[in-house]
Amino acid sequence: MEYYYIKSLHLIFVITWFAGLFYIPRLFVYQIEAFHKPSPDKEILGKQLKLMAKRLWFIITWPSAILATLFATWLLILRPFYLGDAWMHMKLGFVLLLFIYHYKTHVYFKQLQKDDVRVTSNFMRIWNEGATFILFAVVFLVILKNAINWIYGVIGIFVLGVLLMLGFKLYKNIRAKNPDA
Repeated sequence: MEYYYIKSLHLIFVITWFAGLFYIPRLFVYQIEAFHKPSPDKEILGKQLKLMAKRLWFIITWPSAILATLFATWLLILRPFYLGDAWMHMKLGFVLLLFIYHYKTHVYFKQLQKDDVRVTSNFMRIWNEGATFILFAVVFLVILKNAINWIYGVIGIFVLGVLLMLGFKLYKNIRAKNPDA
């Protein structure tokens, strides 16, 4: 029974971790756009968005990442035989990618907190999809385990990427015609 309680806590913190990773790049988009506004909008919006990003990052996202990792480790201690499964090796590879994504997002966070804008808001909109790809891959991998057909999985991720890019282009065109959209 202990396993299921720990698994539930792991899933809760994975969900809140991803919620933070989904929302923080959106705040970065707004910060970057506010940075290019005239005064006093730049200062007012910038200050508020930095505060929102700081609270999200340090109160929700980082603690959730740490707790999800601790509960995942506990689960592997309770069920070490999973470490022998190929799907678990793949999952851990995607988790490594998630930590790299989280770290790079932290780098962007620190830069924007110092008003050091090095990327465009359009870049950050694309960056925002990184966590989505990892989430899709991990969920399908964990649910389907060894039954996954890797060819269909790779094609599915590719199709998702194409659809997201088309959606991004469509949104960019809509924004070009109506900047308030």
